Amino acid sequence: MTRRTNLPPATAAGQKPIVFVVDDDEGMRLALVNLFESVDLTVEVFSSAQELLRKQLPDVPSCLVLDVRLPGLSGFDLQKELAKANIRVPIIFITGHGDIPMSVKAMKDGAVDFLTKPFRDQDMLDAVMLAIERDRRRREADSGISALQKLFDSLTAREREIFALVATGLMNKQIAGEIGIAEITTKIHRGRMMKKMGAKSVADLVKMAEALGINRAK
Repeated sequence: MTRRTNLPPATAAGQKPIVFVVDDDEGMRLALVNLFESVDLTVEVFSSAQELLRKQLPDVPSCLVLDVRLPGLSGFDLQKELAKANIRVPIIFITGHGDIPMSVKAMKDGAVDFLTKPFRDQDMLDAVMLAIERDRRRREADSGISALQKLFDSLTAREREIFALVATGLMNKQIAGEIGIAEITTKIHRGRMMKKMGAKSVADLVKMAEALGINRAK
């Protein structure tokens, strides 16, 4: 059988995406390792949730193939623990005892997919590629926001204040009256702020404010 797959690109550091597998069944772990390695994916396996929690996960696009029923912490318990730690690795649940309520719960809590054993190899590969691509895009978005935050942090307190007011659509005269400074001073601060942020228009600034969650109240 031909396996369709669109391999995600390696990261800038040359590191390939990783699939983490947590399953207490040694046979299933081996089968999944063989499947993922057959399409040139890097795999790391764990026999329990606790074992994975002890590991420092690398900062590369990844996903987690997670059995629902595990000794100690269950798959759902691990999902909760990762969320508490703000570890946002996409999860694909697998189980030999699945039912509709269980799958609905998993998807509501953010899982990418829920596969019942025995599953088709292609279904698993499709789910993994979707999860890794989702994680890659999330990381790119986070990186962009981080860069924006650094630019915002470089602003003076007055420039940040003007940033928020400009983003609401106020003109220089209105901003000057709002914060009690001369209009020409407002214009100078605004120009410096726009240059530091790399914003060419008010529309650019509004998008930046939305991405950073900055509003007039803040």
